[in-house]
Amino acid sequence: MKNEMHIQFSALSENESFARVTVAAFITQLDPTMDELTEIKTVVSEAVTNAIIHGYDGFPEGLVHIDCEIAEGTVSISIWDKGMGIENVDEAKQPLYTSKPELERSGMGFTIMENFMDEVDITSIPGEGTTVRLVKHLKKSKTLCN
Repeated sequence: MKNEMHIQFSALSENESFARVTVAAFITQLDPTMDELTEIKTVVSEAVTNAIIHGYDGFPEGLVHIDCEIAEGTVSISIWDKGMGIENVDEAKQPLYTSKPELERSGMGFTIMENFMDEVDITSIPGEGTTVRLVKHLKKSKTLCN
């Protein structure tokens, strides 16, 4: 059986913690390990922060969307925006790359996502937005009850 959740919120940095905690609360029904839960919370933080800082570049009228699905021990999360998009995804995925060095960004967001998740897919169209799809297979999880 699968279970899913969909949320959207204003592209404000103070909503990053809301997103992280909401996804974590949703996936706890699978009884993830503390390491798995920490890794998922971290990647949600990274993807949401990217959407806010890079997707909308300080324009809070934008919305960040999260679609989360759990099924048979697998967590699938899509975090997307309708912001600026990424000109060159391959370049953006390079460790230490940042398009905002003035913000003292580390440029490790996509690298962290790729290290903590089993699958990471980034789709972006300049001027239309970005979707980051993240998949994690949990090591020991409960089956969802009816």
